[in-house]
Amino acid sequence: MDRYWFEGWYRDARKCPSPHFNARPTNEVSLLVIHNISLPAGCFGLPYIEQLFLGTLDCHADASFAELQGLEVSAHFLIRRDGEIVQFVSCDERAWHAGVSSFDGRIGCNDFAVGIELEGTDTSGYTDIQYQQLQQLTRELMTIYPMIVKARIVGHCDIAPGRKTDPGPGFDWQRYLAVV
Repeated sequence: MDRYWFEGWYRDARKCPSPHFNARPTNEVSLLVIHNISLPAGCFGLPYIEQLFLGTLDCHADASFAELQGLEVSAHFLIRRDGEIVQFVSCDERAWHAGVSSFDGRIGCNDFAVGIELEGTDTSGYTDIQYQQLQQLTRELMTIYPMIVKARIVGHCDIAPGRKTDPGPGFDWQRYLAVV
């Protein structure tokens, strides 16, 4: 057992278990998907992302939330603008973050991927502490799940092209991967 992990839970993350997950069809964890999210769009530091992943979002709290009514979605991790890491689903389980997706000829990336959401937008850029936390978390994931290698770290846009654009042009891939 690694000192940073217990049953797929990262010890340096605030644990916030989501009901939106299920078992992976196999024990394979071989892909890391980087996303972004903000609720409402472009607004940061609010409780709505957690509420969405926990299934408790009041869809009347903002007009833009109407399209989220009944949506069951989660990610393994959220890295907030201030660097806080929140974990919603054990990495040993399947979170519901990728949707209709494919990688390297395989469909259904949720089956074998870990999803990390960065609080941000495609064009907002990301904070220094978010990059630091993402890099550290990535290194820890690569240690505990050795099938995750640099070539298997992708954006949501890469596995759902034409449907998704995140983490967007505001994400500095070179900076992120330079120390991973």
